[in-house]
Amino acid sequence: MYETHTIREKIKLIFVMLIPILITQLSMFSMVFFNTIMTGRFNSSDLAGVAIGSSIWNPIFTGLSAILLAVSPIAAQRFGEKKSNEVSTVVSSGIYLSFIIGAVVILAGVIFLNPLLNMMNLPESVHQTAHDYLVGLSFGIIPLFIFNVLRSFIYALGITRVVMFVLLVSVPINLLLNYVLIFGAWGFPALGGGGAGLATSITYWVVVVITAFIVIAKEPFSSYKVFVGLKGFTFKESKEILKIGIPMGLSTFFETSMFAVVTILISKFSVTTVAAYQSALNIVSFLYMIPVSISMALTVLVGYEVGARRYKDAKIYSWLGIALSMLIALVTGLFVILFRFEVAGLYSTETAVITLTAQFLIYALFFQVSDAIQATAQAALRGYKDVNIAFVMTLIAYWLICLPAGWGLAHFTDLGAAGYWLGLSFGLLAAGVGLSARLNHIQRTRFSEEKMVG
Repeated sequence: MYETHTIREKIKLIFVMLIPILITQLSMFSMVFFNTIMTGRFNSSDLAGVAIGSSIWNPIFTGLSAILLAVSPIAAQRFGEKKSNEVSTVVSSGIYLSFIIGAVVILAGVIFLNPLLNMMNLPESVHQTAHDYLVGLSFGIIPLFIFNVLRSFIYALGITRVVMFVLLVSVPINLLLNYVLIFGAWGFPALGGGGAGLATSITYWVVVVITAFIVIAKEPFSSYKVFVGLKGFTFKESKEILKIGIPMGLSTFFETSMFAVVTILISKFSVTTVAAYQSALNIVSFLYMIPVSISMALTVLVGYEVGARRYKDAKIYSWLGIALSMLIALVTGLFVILFRFEVAGLYSTETAVITLTAQFLIYALFFQVSDAIQATAQAALRGYKDVNIAFVMTLIAYWLICLPAGWGLAHFTDLGAAGYWLGLSFGLLAAGVGLSARLNHIQRTRFSEEKMVG
């Protein structure tokens, strides 16, 4: 991480950080994608079981991971404040919290998993696969959480390529393990969907071991000695991580769970509608990796400048990131609209599904731009460690605007299921406007050059 002086230098640094983060996010996304594809090749009931298991796991994983990603803005501000000696205690405390949170999740799974699956009244084969998939994933929960802490530490230093290389190495490993454990190659038993969960867990162990080795053995990471006896745990740093991370985690959880609820509501329509919605959502989710990656870079950059009390630079980074995210969302959205039938054809060969998917994708432009604004505005606020009001705003937008508006448009207009897309767009736009207003407010009242001088 380094100080920049011109707009051109700032844009260059954003892209230097952004591209490796994007490749990392796409690599992580590909693991879920290949789990689904390869399990589907095994049999349809296992595919359904993995889908159910993923729908249970994803909101929990994304919400809890977001808590630990709070290490990133905290460490970035410490670097900006020239308090590098305090960074190791932040990271060590995050690692301890990974063990604690992971243990709580595993215990909760032991108690609640079977009752939850029983409530769903699934076919026996689907129930068993969902159970086995989640049990397989449980072996990788703690290493996954530790990896998120180490990743946040590495990102806070502004060195994003390291994590990219680790994830690029992990993708073929995950593919190989999927092949062996799902289909039973080389004398191993064919575990189907359960094998996909176990393969993912083993991959997470490989990822965290490689990342930990780099942090221990390679400069500049090794100079922080975050693993030396892990003596750096402090209640003060843990409290700060939780204070910032819990609102971040809840915001992410409510966003993810909102999409899960919409999926359930869409399921009341025809099979063709459900298939088209899932195809369109998968396309949009893939493209969402771009604003997510910009957001991760933005949190670190803003946090670093705030820590250095260069509030003008933090402000420039904030709005540059939002503008860049909107521009990319506009371009990708127009591309999807122009080639919507060709894109839809990648997911189905049925004319009815392709036609309806293409219809849904017309709304992708509005959806993507709205989502890009709210994601990056929220990321900038995290760089300022301003998360509580942002959480309230997103909760209102997701659950009091997105869902009611979508439900109303779907059931009281001729839009049908497409009404949910418009409802989501309205809610996300409201979140974007509110978060941008909050960002502008704190920049004027709490983080301005005039305030610093005064």
